[in-house]
Amino acid sequence: MIVADTNIISYLLLTGEQTMQAQKALEKDPLWAAPYLWRSEFCNVLTGYVRKQLLSNQEARNYLEHAQTLLRGKEYSVIAGQVLELAIASSCTAYDCEFVALAQDLGVALVTVDKKILANFPHIAVDLGQFIGESK
Repeated sequence: MIVADTNIISYLLLTGEQTMQAQKALEKDPLWAAPYLWRSEFCNVLTGYVRKQLLSNQEARNYLEHAQTLLRGKEYSVIAGQVLELAIASSCTAYDCEFVALAQDLGVALVTVDKKILANFPHIAVDLGQFIGESK
């Protein structure tokens, strides 16, 4: 199991430059977990696509449904105090620290491309490319 941040979830489902990497990550470890926050973040991504007319409303709903299926049973609450402490001790947002806190709680890696998370939490955060064995 890994914790996948919203960027990785988005890369997997919304075809783009990093979709193949996200697919390889899913093949390597098909059990992805995320804090409940991922839903709001992913809805925000989808809203941006709809507003830019890159997706229709129905397509956005379909992507949301697919993402919910991917993470069904693997969504978790995190402890707000832990998130706050992680955010205060780092240069990351509290939103990002929800993913860090979950990875810590589950004892698994957080797969991300977020440079701040990677720099602040090298003990738990793994770059997507490194996770799938691609060098930078």
